[in-house]
Amino acid sequence: MSYSLLRPLLFALDAETAHHLTLTSLNTLQRTGLAGLLAPRPAACPRKVMGIDFPNPVGLAAGLDKNGAYIDALAALGFGFIEVGTVTPRPQPGNPRPRLFRVRDAQAVINRMGFNNDGVDRLVDNVQCARYRGVLGINIGKNFDTPIERAVDDYLACLRKVYALASYVTVNISSPNTKNLRQLQDSAELENLLGALKAEQRTLTGQHGRYVPLALKIAPDLDTAQVDAIAGLLQKYAIDAVIATNTTIARDGVAGLPHGAETGGLSGAPLTQRSTAIVAQLAAALRGSVPVIGVGGIMNGADATQKIAAGASLVQLYTGLVYRGPRLVAECVNTLRGKQ
Repeated sequence: MSYSLLRPLLFALDAETAHHLTLTSLNTLQRTGLAGLLAPRPAACPRKVMGIDFPNPVGLAAGLDKNGAYIDALAALGFGFIEVGTVTPRPQPGNPRPRLFRVRDAQAVINRMGFNNDGVDRLVDNVQCARYRGVLGINIGKNFDTPIERAVDDYLACLRKVYALASYVTVNISSPNTKNLRQLQDSAELENLLGALKAEQRTLTGQHGRYVPLALKIAPDLDTAQVDAIAGLLQKYAIDAVIATNTTIARDGVAGLPHGAETGGLSGAPLTQRSTAIVAQLAAALRGSVPVIGVGGIMNGADATQKIAAGASLVQLYTGLVYRGPRLVAECVNTLRGKQ
């Protein structure tokens, strides 16, 4: 059955219920060997970024599989890489439901999930049980009740636990749904965080005998001066990649629509241009010294091409999958391959 036929059934459900139903159904199909029938396998389109060989440049963004419980099932959809999380040191329930909303007329989603996850130890167990041997990013954050002045401790705790299992680790300082988290994007706070993470990365490289790149995920709601300052710190601390962007607190394109005024981060089509503008600004400031991974509002192959044209080396999908289904992966890969 095609996703166009399934979507009305899923959209009749609460968004979070539909999310879990989709993942559990995909898991069942994967275990019976049928998950590959949901989408065509994309053509080969290899890229080397952060010293990692990617079979194609289209990945899954963090947030869809917070606990790394569905890695094998998601891998069957043809992603060039998968990013799981955000994970925190301790389990936490996140914000009260309802906390996930579709804004259908704008092809958008608003979420205020709040880093709901089962904790880093559970994620580690899940990753160790997965058969997937492709490129795996693990996205780390801080617990909601950890004071912002001690946030570094949470990131270091997660980094130590996931380091041996990750192809790269993403440091999420840009979710709008954890109080004061975006404060870590301020120059003084960010310099302290990046310095501590790079020092720990050096230590862990020696302990494990392998170098695991670090990526920083930033918000789209930054002004020009803030983006330039972040670019400078990425270069100063030799961060391996920057992911642009997380969700936005702006409501451009959804004002007046059902659920458009809900609190939380907005993703999907209204974010496309805002995210791409940040990608372009980072690419100009970094001049190839730090690769950019573009995410935000990729709803079709043309959107993926636009991100790459703006300076991204890789792209990631999430909300586009809600509206377009798993065939979006191959569409984006094949469109990018045709542009090489």
